[in-house]
Amino acid sequence: MTKHKDIKRCPWCGNDELYVKYHDDEWGIPVYDDGKLFEFLLLEGAQAGLSWITILRKRESYREAFDNFNYEKIALYDERDFERLMNNYTIVHNKLKIKSAIKNAGFFIKIIEEKGSFSNYIWDYFDGKPVINKFSTSEEIPVSNAVSDRISKDMKRRGFTFFGSVICYSFLQAMGMINDHLIYCFKHPYNSEVS
Repeated sequence: MTKHKDIKRCPWCGNDELYVKYHDDEWGIPVYDDGKLFEFLLLEGAQAGLSWITILRKRESYREAFDNFNYEKIALYDERDFERLMNNYTIVHNKLKIKSAIKNAGFFIKIIEEKGSFSNYIWDYFDGKPVINKFSTSEEIPVSNAVSDRISKDMKRRGFTFFGSVICYSFLQAMGMINDHLIYCFKHPYNSEVS
């Protein structure tokens, strides 16, 4: 996390230390690792209807509850695992979201088997390179777009749940496929303050 007092950031992270660290060290940086991609797929699904900071604060609890986001282990979860998760009040206590996380792990593996990796599948929508937007205000940033619509539709067809177009767009932003850092933010690729 950069501490320089004159650093300009996207306003959504405010002054919360955890949020600022996430903004500076993760959000919008391209990710090609399947493990990290699955982690955020699970967390974005858990976030539906909640604030992202709520999920960030529960991230370590999710890591512990879901075997360090190991999709191969999660795909094999049985009724006992489901009950264990339902009795874990350090994560979002939502039956549908917990079932979704388990089922999505299986669908995630099927994509890996088909495409070689989930990274190949998702980055193919972008020809392997991130889209770098040049927005000046938060109001300009969409909550979804044609690409998130397409990906979400295809993933729903494959069985995924809790991955509608809005959640998908958030995922694409977080994983750096779409860079929506505001143009004045020090993390924007075209900003001269980027260190």
